[in-house]
Amino acid sequence: MRIETGLTGRTFQEIAQSAQRAEALGFDGVVTPETGHDPFFPLLIAAEHSRRLTLGTGVAIAFPRSPFVTAQIAWDLQRFSGGRFLLGLGTQVKGHNERRYSTPWSGPPGPRLREYVLCLRAIFDTFQNNAPPRFQGKYYQFTLISPFFNPGPIEHPHVPIYISAVGPYMCRLAGELCDGIRLHGFNTLRYTKEVILPNLEAGARKAGRSLREIDIVGGGFIITGRNREEIERAKAATRAQIAFYGSTRTYHGVLEVHGWGEVGMRLHQLSLEGKWQEMANLISDDMLGEFAIIGTPDEIAPQLKERWGGIVTTVTLGFMMRDGQEDEVVRRVIEDVHQI
Repeated sequence: MRIETGLTGRTFQEIAQSAQRAEALGFDGVVTPETGHDPFFPLLIAAEHSRRLTLGTGVAIAFPRSPFVTAQIAWDLQRFSGGRFLLGLGTQVKGHNERRYSTPWSGPPGPRLREYVLCLRAIFDTFQNNAPPRFQGKYYQFTLISPFFNPGPIEHPHVPIYISAVGPYMCRLAGELCDGIRLHGFNTLRYTKEVILPNLEAGARKAGRSLREIDIVGGGFIITGRNREEIERAKAATRAQIAFYGSTRTYHGVLEVHGWGEVGMRLHQLSLEGKWQEMANLISDDMLGEFAIIGTPDEIAPQLKERWGGIVTTVTLGFMMRDGQEDEVVRRVIEDVHQI
């Protein structure tokens, strides 16, 4: 099992130190989200200050960027990093696209992202092989380029594409067209077995390949601490995070598999009323246990093996870099997880 962690830091120096520490501790890769900051820029710094780590966006929001803009950034990062870049994409929901990014919601996200990935591949082919720009779709087109705007071939032209997926369509899309799938933290083992894996495999069969060819990145929430007091504090924070995701109707399919659909509707209503503090109270201990692995650092690897062994091929242990864990503890957890 590969292990990723979140890249941290707000300054160039802090980001460089975070990448160097992650590599020294034995992590296989680092990822950056698109939350309060751009997901691509920190990876350029990490590329300069590491030699082995994969460098991924986890995830960059696709639709506010045209495929050509994303392709240029990805191509440069792949070149600068010596082939270590992983392009992780997500769609976000309609409200955030329209009201935060000022991006038109021009069609259903699944078919639109499918076309986006195909357009990216066509652009990469032109960059590497000077293939004629002939991609024409319903939402995107790539039919014009001149040598002046073509960056030209690179040593590692295959840019692995990952997508964030929750629903059946996106899972089938990942299986058909992508190198990997990034499972949402708002996920359970039961939902993975009943919804994600069957659809991922169906997409893979459509493309004439097997599930083994797809990197499955997941593991859900992990709640840990150096003592029980720290673990209880982490539980409270995770309840709030689960409640936040559960209030979004896009994710209610996960709750419905467990018979918690009514909880999802109550969470949604409370979010509309701005009652964020009350929402976490709806997340029971049973629900928390389905969404999260809970224990001291020494207890994490055995639980990961029991729950996700044979399913997840890459796990993200972001907490190991954020929460002040001692280096020796982190190394021990990484060694244990690598044995899964």
